Amino acid sequence: MNILAIGAHFDDIELGCGGALAKHVDSGDSVYAYVATISGFMNAEKQVVRENEIALTEGRKAMEVLGIELTCGYFRTLEVEFNESLNSQIVRIVEDKKIDQVYTHWIGDIHHDHQAVARASLHSCRHIPRMLMYRSNWYHSTVDFRGAFYVDITDHLEKKKDSLRAHKSEMDRTRESWIHFFTNEAESAGQRIGVKYAEVFELVKWLNK
Repeated sequence: MNILAIGAHFDDIELGCGGALAKHVDSGDSVYAYVATISGFMNAEKQVVRENEIALTEGRKAMEVLGIELTCGYFRTLEVEFNESLNSQIVRIVEDKKIDQVYTHWIGDIHHDHQAVARASLHSCRHIPRMLMYRSNWYHSTVDFRGAFYVDITDHLEKKKDSLRAHKSEMDRTRESWIHFFTNEAESAGQRIGVKYAEVFELVKWLNK
């Protein structure tokens, strides 16, 4: 199968579905990733927190850890919009790579960029037979994440962690809090289905061929 993971920023994909993607790679699937933004950003005082060049270098390393082919978008962080520029980039990958299954942001995510990418994914991948939505942060929303599709990542959690640690500048800045949070989430999800670690997704559609 040909798998596409879609994210707004470098590390979103790894946080949300890195374990599942590592499992796909080990199973012999062809896995691709599209990250919409150049992913550098500034704080409220307009001080650079993460430089674009560092984000790109670390993002490439993370995908190398997972064994995934990366395509980078050109949008600026916090300026992603649901429009034809974004849609056309996703459609091009879907058609060129003959994608069978998509992982993308949860449509209920409160992050502006995440919402825009989720909407673009639903639109641009409307003919893809399988689509799952992931969470990549811990922030509350006004709607519930209806996670009911589970993937056992017990054998792939360490690969997920390694891919996140490739984002060294972010992991140093946050003291690996994201790794700790999503490891706990994976343990909780695993308990619900009787395995050690799992990732859980909201199901959009699933057609068995």
